[in-house]
Amino acid sequence: MIDFEEELKKFEPAIEVEQAEADIKARDLTDLTDLLVNISSQQNATATTK
Repeated sequence: MIDFEEELKKFEPAIEVEQAEADIKARDLTDLTDLLVNISSQQNATATTK
């Protein structure tokens, strides 16, 4: 049988995965929350100028 505890001790993540993770975290990506905040700010700005 497979000794999962022993296998986990030997585990090393792939370098490509670590590099991709670092690249993704380093980018300032716009997500849905950012878009909604931006739209809301624009609507509030136009509502106050009317």
